[in-house]
Amino acid sequence: MGVSRLDVFYRRLLLTKLFIGGWGKPEDLKRIFEFRKIIGDREKCRSLVPKDYPVYINKTEEHADCKIHDGFFISPLEHLVPGILPPEAVKARFQFIVPKRWQKDRPVCIHLAGTGDHYFWRRRTLMARPMVKEAGMASLLLENPYYGYRKPKDQLRSSLKNVSDLFVMGGALILESTVLLRWLEREGYWPLGMTGISMGGYMASLAVTNWPKPIPLIPCLSWSTASSVFTTGVLSKAVNWRELEKQYAINSVYEEEIIKLLEYCGADSFKMGPEFAKNVDSSEHLLVLSGDDRATVGLNSKAGGEAEAGRGLFIGGGLEGGSARVDQLLSSVNSSGMSLDTLPRSLLANNTLLGKKTDFAKCYRPSLHRESISFMKGVMDECTHMANFSVPVDTSLIIVVQAKEDAYIPRTGVLSLQEIWPGCEVRYLNGGHISAYLFKQNVFRQAIYDTFDRFCLKYPNLH
Repeated sequence: MGVSRLDVFYRRLLLTKLFIGGWGKPEDLKRIFEFRKIIGDREKCRSLVPKDYPVYINKTEEHADCKIHDGFFISPLEHLVPGILPPEAVKARFQFIVPKRWQKDRPVCIHLAGTGDHYFWRRRTLMARPMVKEAGMASLLLENPYYGYRKPKDQLRSSLKNVSDLFVMGGALILESTVLLRWLEREGYWPLGMTGISMGGYMASLAVTNWPKPIPLIPCLSWSTASSVFTTGVLSKAVNWRELEKQYAINSVYEEEIIKLLEYCGADSFKMGPEFAKNVDSSEHLLVLSGDDRATVGLNSKAGGEAEAGRGLFIGGGLEGGSARVDQLLSSVNSSGMSLDTLPRSLLANNTLLGKKTDFAKCYRPSLHRESISFMKGVMDECTHMANFSVPVDTSLIIVVQAKEDAYIPRTGVLSLQEIWPGCEVRYLNGGHISAYLFKQNVFRQAIYDTFDRFCLKYPNLH
């Protein structure tokens, strides 16, 4: 199955870069990964969030068919991993859309936001209000950290500044979803379920892995891991690889310490064998690196065989041979058609070409681009791969809606959700990510209704 041309075209219209700040502070990544080991195990999390965790409603609007309540609470992540959230994101905000007349029971579905879904208008208009009309079902819309009211002042639109921001967002949303599910239980709502589109589907899936009871889950246009999104999908060309490669090369903590904290070792983890390498190569045309970006890929693409021949010089021994080795290096650079402009400027300034031998050797290696992609896959799998989290209590209550030609969420080379969650149902739509989002919201809503019906038949007394 090919990829949607509309997905590729739409991505080209968006010029913003992702992760312009780089990987994030190494100490933050370490804290996140340690916390992931706790939150990935449902049994360890039973007492993380108190059952009476305070939630506040501070505004209510009356409409013809529903009431819209605005509420807030403090993210539990601020208590558990202090200072990891930006100050703007500490207060979690939500909107609760409740029908004036329930058709049956008092069902509520929590909707987590997809990429770029700031504030509440989009989910309220496309999903929540129609669900009130069609099924008498309430919706609770939680705002993601880094979005809307919770967006840091120095962040440009939806472009997360650091790779670590995505993991902080995920950890926060898992805990915040638990707060809301427990609050809804206390208030007498039933049944409760979770959904989301694209990134919202990933986040809803992560949240449900942590919930200790059977619960309907409807992830739409998401899959088993976010690693393929940023390494082989069309979004990979929006990643600021230049900055990521530079930081990975200069700061040894990433490959010497952080990589040891990555636990996920499944069949599709760190897949740098022939299949993953082929996927990376085939995705080069999707990356569409600019001239500046291409420069930092180093000898990987421009120097070809000569670069590989010199690899022992660059990686194995550093530049211990003194000026003769440097001359050999410069000769290799010149013969490949590269210029010294392609070398990191910080390493060329003030004669650091000869002075900072270790830094230079680490930066200037043919495999740097691939190593950075592999590291990205590793950290993404650590914090987003569903196989790194507990299996939901009842997988028969999961209906996944996926687009056949989704260029944003590649399914090649990664474990399927059916393998990780045996018993879940997957419904496929024709077309790609963008067309499904624009024209198939009714299909997403129907999947929600079907899953809730399935839950009520199976667990009529579970409230």
